[in-house]
Amino acid sequence: MDELYALSEDPDLWADADRAKTVMQERTRLEKTISEWESLNQEAGDAYDLYEMALEEEDDSVKDEVIQQFNDLEARLEALELRRMLSGEADANNCFIEIHPGAGGTESQDWAEMLLRMYQRWCDAHGYKYEMVDYQAGDEAGIKSVTVYVEGDMAYGYLKTEGGVHRLVRISPFDSSARRHTSFTSVYVYPEVDDTIEVEINDKDIRVDTFRASGAGGQHVNKTSSAIRITHHPTNIVVQCQNGRSQHRNREEAMAMLKARLYQLELDKRNDEAQAGHDAKSDIAWGHQIRSYVLHPYQMVKDLRTSVESGNTEAVLNGDLDKFIRAALSQRIGIEQES
Repeated sequence: MDELYALSEDPDLWADADRAKTVMQERTRLEKTISEWESLNQEAGDAYDLYEMALEEEDDSVKDEVIQQFNDLEARLEALELRRMLSGEADANNCFIEIHPGAGGTESQDWAEMLLRMYQRWCDAHGYKYEMVDYQAGDEAGIKSVTVYVEGDMAYGYLKTEGGVHRLVRISPFDSSARRHTSFTSVYVYPEVDDTIEVEINDKDIRVDTFRASGAGGQHVNKTSSAIRITHHPTNIVVQCQNGRSQHRNREEAMAMLKARLYQLELDKRNDEAQAGHDAKSDIAWGHQIRSYVLHPYQMVKDLRTSVESGNTEAVLNGDLDKFIRAALSQRIGIEQES
C-alpha cells in the first residue's frame, strides 16, 4: 500500500493518463477495503464489550441483540472477503451477460428466461443497474437469446464465474403429460472494455448488417432498420444490438460488445493455460457444465465445479448466488496460484 501511495503521488505518473487512471482506481479500491475492515473490526470490538456486560448483568434481551449484530458483521465480513478475491485486470469493469437456450424449444427458452430473472434479482439485491441490449423473445414463451449490460463496481469480477452451461431438471409446465424434462442453457459473461484496454479491430475483418428490431421499444424500432449485427470473420464472433432508437447508437454499442468479446477471448486463453496445468495434476476437469438446478424429484442446486449445494432452490432462482460465486472465485484463484 505504501508503494502504491508513493506511485500515485508521483507527478510524473500523469504523463501517462491511462496508467494514472488505473493506479488511482486501485488506490481508491484498496482504501475502501481498508476502511471497511477497520470499521468491521471496531464494531466487532464494541459488540464483544457489550456482550460481556450483558452476561454480567444477565440481560437476555441485550444478548440477543448482540448475537444478531454479530451475524450481521459476519455477513459483511464474508462480502468483504469476496470482494478481496477480485484483483483481475478487468474485474472492476462493467460487463455483458449473454444467455442462449440449448435444444429443446419452448422448455429451454423458458429456462433461459428464468436465468435472466435470476441475474436481474441478483443485480437488484447488490445495487447494480442493468439494461437489455438485445432481446429475442421465444415463439411461445421464454427467450431465444438475450444480452444484458450490467453496470456497477466489480460487476465483471463478481459475475465472471457464472459463464458456462446451466442445467435444469423439472416437471415441464409445457408438457400435458407432466413428464420430467432436462434443459440446458448457456451463459456467457465478458467485461466491458474501458479506455485502459486496447483492442484493435480491422474493418476488413468485420461485416456489418442492419435489420429491423424485433424486441420491445414501440413502433419506431419495428418500422426502421436500426438494429445492427456485426460478424467478426477471424473468430466467427457475432454480436448484435437493437436496444437504441438510432442505427448509429446501436452500431456503437455493438462495436463495444465485439471489443469486449475479443478481450474475453484473450482472457479465456490465459485461463485455459492455467486450467490445463491444473488438470494435469487432477483427474477431474471443470468441463462446460457448471451448475445443476433440480426441482423434481427433489430440490437441490449444486455447483459441479465446487460441490457447493443449496436446498433452497427458490432463493437461488431469486438471485441468492453469493456462496456459489465465492466458492468458484476461491477455486479459480487457487488454480491460478498453482500454475
